Amino acid sequence: MKMKGEGGKSPLQVNVYDIITGFLGGAITIFILGLLTRFTYTPLLIASFGASCVLAFGLWNSPLSQPRNIIGGHFISTLIGLIIYHVFGNEPWSLAMGVGLAIGLMMLTKTTHPPAGADPIIVILGSYTWEYLFTPVLTGSIVIVLLALIINNLRSNRKYPVFWL
Repeated sequence: MKMKGEGGKSPLQVNVYDIITGFLGGAITIFILGLLTRFTYTPLLIASFGASCVLAFGLWNSPLSQPRNIIGGHFISTLIGLIIYHVFGNEPWSLAMGVGLAIGLMMLTKTTHPPAGADPIIVILGSYTWEYLFTPVLTGSIVIVLLALIINNLRSNRKYPVFWL
């Protein structure tokens, strides 16, 4: 009975201005990260950043979309992934432990950001070094937040962020 739903309809609303803002915010952010990657020869893109853009521009007022969560969530999850990889290597159980610990620590630190749950998998499967924590993760997540600050606040009916700390 619990799995039947609450009456069946999605509470999500369709708003043309929100769709345009989401499209432009996500496209501009990923384009800028791609350009910075090309011109600096420093990778600043990871797959989970696309999902972060969904939250930053599509669900901008969600607690999970705030700067603390985007930056902190990616940082903590990547750090966990790096620790697990460098201590235990790439094993199915280490992938599971990395994701589980990342979820727990994000919740404990109030930095829950669902796209960051993928970061330990990315780090462990990619066999990344400690530098990965700063480039692309920290730098890229800061760029996402900076662009979210600009793009979301161009709209008179949006105030981003809802909170910093």
